[in-house]
Amino acid sequence: MTTIDLRSDTVTRPTPAMREAMAAAEVGDDVYGEDPSINRLQERAAERLGKQAALFVPSGTMANLAAILAQTRAGDVLLTGEGSHTLLWESGGAAAVGGVQIQALGRGGLFDGDDVRSAIPPVDPHCAPVRLVSVENTHNWAGGVVFPRERVAGVADAAREHGLALHLDGARLFNAEVASGVPAREWAAPFDSVAFCLSKGLGAPVGSLLCGSRALVERAHRLRKMLGGGMRQAGGLAAAGLHALEHHVARLAEDHANARRLAEGLEKLGLRVDPFPETNMVFFRAEDERLLLAEAERRGVRMGLIKPGVLRAVTHLDVSREDVDVALARIGEALAVLRA
Repeated sequence: MTTIDLRSDTVTRPTPAMREAMAAAEVGDDVYGEDPSINRLQERAAERLGKQAALFVPSGTMANLAAILAQTRAGDVLLTGEGSHTLLWESGGAAAVGGVQIQALGRGGLFDGDDVRSAIPPVDPHCAPVRLVSVENTHNWAGGVVFPRERVAGVADAAREHGLALHLDGARLFNAEVASGVPAREWAAPFDSVAFCLSKGLGAPVGSLLCGSRALVERAHRLRKMLGGGMRQAGGLAAAGLHALEHHVARLAEDHANARRLAEGLEKLGLRVDPFPETNMVFFRAEDERLLLAEAERRGVRMGLIKPGVLRAVTHLDVSREDVDVALARIGEALAVLRA
């Protein structure tokens, strides 16, 4: 029985063409700035997002942490949406390493300019200063939703009014680009720093990019070294990222279509999908969620539990339209057992 893995888009494997690009990559010592493949990737990423410079780092968590540390001081506050990746899924790095407190705004992962304004404390020695605002787009915890553009504009206006820096956690930024038709550089334009992952929907095995001004990237470069992210002959990984940017962005539309097909099928099985997918994530509710996970896995379908009562299934490069149909049939079998 073939396993259909819907836990995350991080489980993708390099395609044969990506493996060829990796094998043929030019390499050098990146700590000395001498890896030509990494340098090309950084230049391409900066160009794609309309920023002055970019830095290749091993993970999205490191990209976000370097961006936070480069723009805050110990004791500062970072404002971000409820359920954000920096708050829930990055092992408390901002607090542990940077001494930065994270304050959640809004509901369901989204917030607006008024939420930012209401979170600004008075100038008072008792109050920790707010220094940075982070937007996650697409928002993982909220169901892969695209952060509404008008809200991004409002958040940016409020941040500028109060002299705050802006960070975009764009781990799945290119999903937002494909779903909305708005180019990634336009999504990135209001932000001082932007991170995006190569190892999620884009299908590369490792890596993220942190983009921003030359001065910010210089600070982040030192922080990467401090955090243990200096890499040597890592051009093979960069070649995978270059291949992903050149060949795997437009095809994200297939993942989005497959997610909608999966959502429609789950609804026909009597499950509540909420929200209906905008991108490649399907969130659905089940009364016996852990039992359903176990029964589905016995039938070769792997999914994840995102919060109590809510399961997540993520479509990606290694999941075809046919795989979606097989997964639905197997989930239907699992439900029949539970409902018997």
